[in-house]
Amino acid sequence: MAILGFLMIATFLYLVMTKKVSVLIAFALVPIVFGLIGGFRLEMGEMMLEGVQKVTPTGIMIGFSILYFGLMIDRGLFDPMIAKLIQLTKGDPLKIVMATAVITLIVALDGDGSATFMITITALLPIYKKLGMNPLILASTVALGAGVMNIIPWGGPLARAMVSLDASSSQLFNPIIIPMLSGMIWVVFVSYVLGKKERKRLGIVQWSGRSAAEETAASLEAPSAVLPKMFWFNFILTAVLVTVLIMDIMPVPVLFILAFALALIVNFPDVKKQNEQIAAHAKSMVMVCFTIFAAGIFTGVLSGTKMLDSMAVSFVSLIPDWMGPHLPALIAVISMPLSLVFSPDAFYYGVLPIVSKSAASFGIDPLEIGRAALLGNATTGFPLSPMNPSIFVLLGLCKVELGDLQKSIFLWAFGTTIVMTAVALITGAISL
Repeated sequence: MAILGFLMIATFLYLVMTKKVSVLIAFALVPIVFGLIGGFRLEMGEMMLEGVQKVTPTGIMIGFSILYFGLMIDRGLFDPMIAKLIQLTKGDPLKIVMATAVITLIVALDGDGSATFMITITALLPIYKKLGMNPLILASTVALGAGVMNIIPWGGPLARAMVSLDASSSQLFNPIIIPMLSGMIWVVFVSYVLGKKERKRLGIVQWSGRSAAEETAASLEAPSAVLPKMFWFNFILTAVLVTVLIMDIMPVPVLFILAFALALIVNFPDVKKQNEQIAAHAKSMVMVCFTIFAAGIFTGVLSGTKMLDSMAVSFVSLIPDWMGPHLPALIAVISMPLSLVFSPDAFYYGVLPIVSKSAASFGIDPLEIGRAALLGNATTGFPLSPMNPSIFVLLGLCKVELGDLQKSIFLWAFGTTIVMTAVALITGAISL
């Protein structure tokens, strides 16, 4: 079963990275083929349905977040920030890419990868289009920044690790604050390198006689170049939305449904215009949501057939005794590529408990394994893994392929892991 599981993952990654089929088709059909090979004929229906049910809240959240932030960008909410950014960057691609990194690190404080992608991409993509910059640079920079911020206490990975290891957020997060800061510095450095290449390719764009705000408004795809009267309402509503997201007062899918409904009726009192607004972003929403539901089929079969359990046990059995004392550093390094194989739930609820128990037999604190896993899997696996549904929001908005993004940032992302792990070893967050 372990071999079958690894072959299933390898087949999926091969098909996606070589662009033989779309991600949606690979998610839906590959697990069916391997499930049949494994002899799971009658049971697969329930497995797939259970997998889809598990990702349904994520699909709802992402679908309505697309509609919500699509409405906000159409109504000009991010125009002032874009105009100010252009004023500061003065058409310099290097400064724009570095500003992208800083903005991402700030926006990602909400702890929601999908919301981070929606806000940053919708705000910055018009600038990249205006200057003729490569949208893959935008996707790469945002992905790296969001990855580092993915380990904040209210984010998904740390919450999973807390449950898996029965630990508090302070036990896991506080020791890796300094490594996290080093990761943020690394992301800004990478943005400098990427931006320098874009500056060399494009040069510094000389604006015409119009002001920065007018240039920005002219480049936006919104129907009007003038900020609407509802600007301050939309700003306050979005600020409240982000605040409630951080406070975790109510389920995120419900929160986005309510926020979108309120924003829609206030901005477009007319029912006909409401329908037109929904239709304007329906295509993006449908494609992303369908991909997420297809991913549920994949994870459902992987878990239901027990391939996942077998893979986890097989992985641990391969660790030689002499390597046992070095498990924290090892897990920090290899958890990044493992994120391409295991979904976040599978990794933190399947692999992490087994590895932490194995580490305990070597006299290693299981909390160190948890921190090490966060340094690799959460920070650098997050923006690369097809098992992460929110990554498809980033891909859809930037209109780039998953394989292209992986090729673009794999080494840079792995560099993030190396930098943060080195700092963690120096500070004693994990042991060598």
